[in-house]
Amino acid sequence: QVQLVESGGDSVQAGGSLRLSCAASKYRSSMAWFRQAPGKEREGVAYIRMLTGNTDYADSVKGRFTISRDTAKKMLYLQMDSLKPEDTAMYYCAAATGVPESWRNADEYLFWGQGTQVTVSS
Repeated sequence: QVQLVESGGDSVQAGGSLRLSCAASKYRSSMAWFRQAPGKEREGVAYIRMLTGNTDYADSVKGRFTISRDTAKKMLYLQMDSLKPEDTAMYYCAAATGVPESWRNADEYLFWGQGTQVTVSS
């Protein structure tokens, strides 16, 4: 079992920045950030291979969001810059037991945090 605890969500103005953190009780090889807005499906935002540091992003956040990790501290981060109102959502940290075939598929992840709310106003 892996416990994931997110923090860092807040309300900000458009153009602002936030840094989300996720503390993991155990190290996992693949981790990601997802988000879900009211009435919408859960969306993969960013992905990282914990050993290699390889990353991938949703097109909607490329160039604005940066995923990173601290393997020694078992921490995952999401730096979000140039925030837009459409980034408003509950953000979740997720961990997979292996390497996902499609990292954007939420079904590939076995462990989830409780979420942290990000609200961006115009």
